[in-house]
Amino acid sequence: MTESGLPGPTVDVEWLAPRLGEAGLVIVDGSWYLPAQNRSAAGEYLAGHIPGAVFADLDQLSDRSSPLPHMLPDPDTLGRAFGMLGIGNDDRVVVYDGSGVTMSAGRLWWMLRVAGHDQVAVLDGGMTAWRGAGHPVQAGWSRWSPRRFEARHRPELVRSLDQVQSSIATSSAQLLDARSRGRFGGSEPEPRPGLRSGHLPGARNLPYPELTGPDGRLLSGEALSARFKAAGIDLTLPVITSCGSGVTACALALGLELMGHRSWSVYDGSWSEWGAAEGPAIER
Repeated sequence: MTESGLPGPTVDVEWLAPRLGEAGLVIVDGSWYLPAQNRSAAGEYLAGHIPGAVFADLDQLSDRSSPLPHMLPDPDTLGRAFGMLGIGNDDRVVVYDGSGVTMSAGRLWWMLRVAGHDQVAVLDGGMTAWRGAGHPVQAGWSRWSPRRFEARHRPELVRSLDQVQSSIATSSAQLLDARSRGRFGGSEPEPRPGLRSGHLPGARNLPYPELTGPDGRLLSGEALSARFKAAGIDLTLPVITSCGSGVTACALALGLELMGHRSWSVYDGSWSEWGAAEGPAIER
């Protein structure tokens, strides 16, 4: 048990189910899908979510002034957004998604961590595990009251384009990409128009679905370690994770956190930024 009252970076449905409705526990549906997946995160939430869960729209919970998708807002804006979701600084927060492979819940987990909130965990297996265990769901919108949330920014968990370029030049951190092998290698087109193919120079590849088993739950620490090592990652050195737009990169960050690897950060702009900018890229 951590000081926050949460078992760790993840909780399972057996932990969460008997605690529904507890004071100071906020459950957040952080589902998000690529357009090609043809799924509506908000629509699925309205059709049935974990009772009492609030919905966080990752497209809206971002810097709306940036041309890039999902970029972090400034700390004050982020704090106000979390407060509007009913999250206070002293609350425990459990986030989940409906992907079945922990696709986007890690992004919300990371955003809260960046805002200085350690009392947050991802529901292992998400909505798939919840339904699979036979637990009830609630339709429509949950009701909640805004809270005061004061963000305490942690810049060490975020990397900018300049910082990634510096890391490449100095070999000061390993780069790990969560996209599919086809997108990483340049044989599959990017889902967003205007982006070149390929990956960051020197980057390794570990597609985020490979962190979960057939049941959609995250692998054990030993199995996770084996996946990262097979991808060419030295777990004694710093790691910068990336993906298409900074969402699934956070799944890799969560995996590193689960293994006790604390020297990680997320390249927020990811390939949406690097693939659109001039600069070196490996095409295949």
